[in-house]
Amino acid sequence: MNNKLKIGIVALIILVGLFFINQNNQKSYTSQSTSLFSISENDIKKILIQANQEAVELIKVDTTWSISGNDTLVVKDRSISQFFDKVLNLKLETLMTTKQEKWETYNISDSLGTHLALVGWNDETVGYYVFGRSNSDYARCYVRTDQSSDVYLTNENIVYSLQTSPTYWGEKPVENIPE
Repeated sequence: MNNKLKIGIVALIILVGLFFINQNNQKSYTSQSTSLFSISENDIKKILIQANQEAVELIKVDTTWSISGNDTLVVKDRSISQFFDKVLNLKLETLMTTKQEKWETYNISDSLGTHLALVGWNDETVGYYVFGRSNSDYARCYVRTDQSSDVYLTNENIVYSLQTSPTYWGEKPVENIPE
């Protein structure tokens, strides 16, 4: 074999090696997402949502949801199903910070965030989260749990689904007027 062929083969091997090293390094830049919730809809008896000075509590009795302290509204099935579809499929994507002093930057401090507590059938809190709006990416939001100072960017913005207004969750029942 002549020298030019040997040099060509070595160069090809080096290029292929660099390609695979580059591909492996690129994988570290992709966003790894994990589910925020490890519970199912059937595990939840109460939903508590609090933002600013307002709060709403939704309670499940048997198979029917109701708004605590409000006997004039019937909970809209659509609102509950959309809530569970969005919230239980929420994924954590990017770790933004691990420092509590940065919470206000991400709108998830105790005073700025929207608090969500999920209570199970034994009246134990099965999940407590604080959500904050993203000022730069309206399609996503930030979240932290009560047990961690870590703040994550989520795959979707669910803050709009965490309303404290009873009329968001319920509607006046339709009266059947006899003919």
